Amino acid sequence: MSSFRREHSHVSIKDIVYQVYENRVSRSLDRSRLPRHVGVILDGNRRWAKTVGATAADGHRRGADKISEFLNWCDEAGIELVTLWLLSTENLSRSQQEIDDLSEIIVATVERLAYQGHWKLHHVGDLKLLNDEHQKRITDAIASTQDSNGAWVNVAVGYGGRSEITEAVREFILTKAEEGLAADEIAAAVSIDEIEAHLYTRGQPDPDLVIRTSGEQRLSGFMPWQTVHSEYYFCEAYWPDFRRTDFLRALRAYELRDRRHGR
Repeated sequence: MSSFRREHSHVSIKDIVYQVYENRVSRSLDRSRLPRHVGVILDGNRRWAKTVGATAADGHRRGADKISEFLNWCDEAGIELVTLWLLSTENLSRSQQEIDDLSEIIVATVERLAYQGHWKLHHVGDLKLLNDEHQKRITDAIASTQDSNGAWVNVAVGYGGRSEITEAVREFILTKAEEGLAADEIAAAVSIDEIEAHLYTRGQPDPDLVIRTSGEQRLSGFMPWQTVHSEYYFCEAYWPDFRRTDFLRALRAYELRDRRHGR
């Protein structure tokens, strides 16, 4: 009993210390300098699972459970738009069992976010990479949120940066061809604005801050067009272990940077 009390007391004190620290960091942030759009590469679910002796599916479920909590932190900070990279095109090269488990977890997560009614969801990626049932469930869930007045949340499912740019160029060419332009006229019409008009994120501001968990320091194809001037924050924690403290540290690091946008 005394051992339990010491352990329980230790956890409680740790929680209190974190709460005090988080409140202090939160109060110190200059809200006028915080990002409008935060992109998140939710990495480390499988490695987290290995550390606790769980299955990959358990890791993905634990990571999915973190998402609503994270979005609430973003709401508290006044973030207008969040992009969550939930499933990359490269993920689809894993074993069929893991793909099936992961796809179902992701679809159920999108449905749960829609059911909560706090956010306006938007899909980013190629849903055709999923089976018909999952495509319909995600499409229906997203459609049910379009009257929401909350923050925008991009759910990147079946997303790959090179695929997005390839598809944008293809759509641009087809659109111009339908307008009756010849090949040389289409080539002359190519511009940054024209390509951006065919991206999955058309009409949205580019990510100001990109957070990647798990200690990996690369983007792995996350929005290569949109992130040319983004600030990056790499966190050692696996996504299931990502804390509000880590998020506030990312915001503080962003706030302190001198953003020159290449100038």
